[in-house]
Amino acid sequence: MTDKLILVVEDDPDSALLFCEVLKMAGFEVEVAGNGAVAASRLEEIVPALVVLDLHLPLIGGIRILQQIRSDPRLATTRVLVATANDRLVNVVEHQSDAVLVKPISINTLRKTVQRLVRQASETVSEEDLLED
Repeated sequence: MTDKLILVVEDDPDSALLFCEVLKMAGFEVEVAGNGAVAASRLEEIVPALVVLDLHLPLIGGIRILQQIRSDPRLATTRVLVATANDRLVNVVEHQSDAVLVKPISINTLRKTVQRLVRQASETVSEEDLLED
């Protein structure tokens, strides 16, 4: 896992740009997937610390991407922040995600939530390293 890598899965270019800028200013490396198919493919190759995941995506929906992440043992420590404009779907994904934010999202809320989730992911990896010794 790269503890500074965040995959932003967002098809709206303005939202993707905003997320990227906020996360880069907070010191993270950011990669963007503009649709679900690109995200699914990248998640087979990389292990990000965090995925910022929109639910309404072209080609492969966000809920399927979330299921892919949760079923892949390589991604066991990857945190998922769902960012959606559809507040009715919060109940559907809140038990599978690490956090859910309803759009529009404030810059401070995004930054603080991401920092908390990445810190938790990194602490989980450290604990697993200790158990292996």
